[in-house]
Amino acid sequence: MRFALAAAALLLLAPAVLSDFRLSLLAKFLCFAIIAVGIGLAWGQGGMLVLGQGLFFGLGGYCMGMHMKIVDAGPGNLPDILTYSGQYDSLPALWKPFTSAWFAVPMAILLPMAIAALLGAAVFRQRIRGAYFAILSQALAGAFVIVIVGNLSLTGGTNGLTNFQTFFGLSVSSPQDQRILYFVVAIALLLVFLATRQLVVGRYGRLLIAARDDEDRVRFLGYDPARVKLVAYVLAAGMAGLAGALFVPVVGIISPALLGIVPSIEMVIWVALGGRTALAWAAAGAIIVNWAKSSISEQFPSGWLYLQGLLFVAVILFLPKGVAGGVEHLRMYASRVPIRGKPRVAPPKTLEAVTAAPQKAPKPTSKPSTEDVR
Repeated sequence: MRFALAAAALLLLAPAVLSDFRLSLLAKFLCFAIIAVGIGLAWGQGGMLVLGQGLFFGLGGYCMGMHMKIVDAGPGNLPDILTYSGQYDSLPALWKPFTSAWFAVPMAILLPMAIAALLGAAVFRQRIRGAYFAILSQALAGAFVIVIVGNLSLTGGTNGLTNFQTFFGLSVSSPQDQRILYFVVAIALLLVFLATRQLVVGRYGRLLIAARDDEDRVRFLGYDPARVKLVAYVLAAGMAGLAGALFVPVVGIISPALLGIVPSIEMVIWVALGGRTALAWAAAGAIIVNWAKSSISEQFPSGWLYLQGLLFVAVILFLPKGVAGGVEHLRMYASRVPIRGKPRVAPPKTLEAVTAAPQKAPKPTSKPSTEDVR
């Protein structure tokens, strides 16, 4: 918890020390951190290797992007993406509901959750898990990319949706408004983290870990492990959708390149490097890895992929629990290091001290008088 408080303090101080460009990058990475918290819940606590979070991230992004395009076009006008093909004289049926912000914003979260609920209910009831579940979720993300690319006139194809101007009255290109967007994303991340942590430390969190470790025993105790896992999977999908909705105004684009199979695998790598069993470190892993990617790619454009692969292999071999596990190991080691010749931990009793017979109390030297007895 202290680590999370320190991270929150750093996020509040970031606008005072970072340039507008770096602050915009950090806001982008905070969106990724929201995804990482969801993966930490589903994978770290529930044992579900989710390799299709790009699907839910993309759904949230496209829901928000369609609404922003309609608002930018103005009443009665078509968004520019729909005028390129010349096929539409009015808004298509797919776009019309997103005219309302009251529909678009909840749908960016609820639509990913609904799809995750349908997939999870079908998969978990059949007791499909492990690599098979990972492959299914990954295939769904790949299919979504094919649908987006194949509907060029509706979605922009491989180019996606871009050239946004406003986001609920804020100018996407204004540095001052970008700072406001940064705080919006930071607050969203903080709320998501606190809510998820409260869920994990409670009764449901213990039940989720039990379902991860031994489904048969949980079933024997009268609980349905499929339902327990489904809740975590649906919540993780909702977090990814929220991240996608916030990503669009921060970065100004949503395209299939950001939500396919490869980005979904990268999302899991962030969490694995940070530590999948610790929510705070999972979020920190997303921020640190992407910050390193941006910094290293500026100097060595083609070197980051090799470095990322080496980092992932090194973590799997030497830090299977991620950086969080390494820090915990160092903390346990430091608690046993002596200070000025005195150990931090009290030494265990020797065998002689444990097995020695207790000493009897000494006998009184004089008999008590009658007055003392009275």
